[in-house]
Amino acid sequence: MNIAISNTSEKPIYQQLYEQISAQILKGELQSGYNLPPIRQAATELRVSIITVKKAWEELERLGLIYTVTGKGCFVSDLSPSDMLQKRKEIILKQMLIDTSYYKSFGLTLEDVVELLKEIY
Repeated sequence: MNIAISNTSEKPIYQQLYEQISAQILKGELQSGYNLPPIRQAATELRVSIITVKKAWEELERLGLIYTVTGKGCFVSDLSPSDMLQKRKEIILKQMLIDTSYYKSFGLTLEDVVELLKEIY
């Protein structure tokens, strides 16, 4: 598991954790059954609060990307390729909905957004 926390990002740290770990799971970098570090250990290594890590782990579990075994820790869920595609689509659509609202607030049209996306992609 490879995590890079930015203290200057506008995104909360728990969201940075959640996004990076979920991406690693959905790209297959963290395999089914992978044991995530305990919350306290992750917090110490990343130099963040236990509450921050706990919130990220809870979000990962809420989406079914990880599961908890009491006394043993948190593990990456066993997801089929179609489950992984569905989870990826859910996450992306949720973010796109937020982003689209933001773009609309500037009065951008779909064509404007597509053109900007082409420029940066």
